[in-house]
Order: sequence, then C-alpha cells, then structure tokens
Amino acid sequence: MNHPPDPLDTALEALRTSTPAQPESVQHEVWRRIAHGAQADPSEAEAQPWWRRLEAAFARPAFAAAFVAACLLLGLFLAEMRLTRLQAERTAALEQSYLRLVDPLFRATDTPRAQQAVHRP
Repeated sequence: MNHPPDPLDTALEALRTSTPAQPESVQHEVWRRIAHGAQADPSEAEAQPWWRRLEAAFARPAFAAAFVAACLLLGLFLAEMRLTRLQAERTAALEQSYLRLVDPLFRATDTPRAQQAVHRP
C-alpha cells in the first residue's frame, strides 16, 4: 500500500527553506536588546504625556490593587464621617426635645440656658 505524498509535507518543506536564518544565539540577542534599552534616554519617559505615564502605572497589578484598596478605605472613611455627623445632629435634636419636655418655658433661641443644662453635673 503506497500512500500518495501528503501536501502538508511539501508545504512544510517549502516553509523550512524560505525562513531566514536564526540569530547566532538567543542569549546574544537578549544582551543586545538589554544594552540597547540601557542606553535609552531617561528624558524620553518624561516626554510622554501624563495619561501615558498614568496608564503605565496602572498596568502594574500591585499599583492597581493598592489604588483600589485606597479608594475603598477613603469611601469607608467618608461614610463613617457622614454617619457620625448625622448621629451628632440626631443627638442634638433629642437633647433639645428633652429640654423642651422637662422645661415647658424653654425657648429654642435660649441656647445659653440649654448649654448650661447640658453641662450640669
């Protein structure tokens, strides 16, 4: 049983003969690229627009994770501040209501008397 020649074999053989020669050594090419990168002008990085530098910073996973964590902490802090302010306003309203209940002659504009009543031992 003789099989006809596979067209894929002929295509692969043609590809092998038409590919350019590999560099002498991968190590040599790597060191050449490293040397070329080391000679790059540091002012090129400063010449980039600010959004490119920001994009490069966010491309690093550690920076992106730290930024997200900082945003979450800031949001939690602002929420806590808001709740503290609302609770302080509610406490002040309850104090005023209590003073009106205890002293029916208490006027809302009579704040020195209210402050004295709050600070009594």
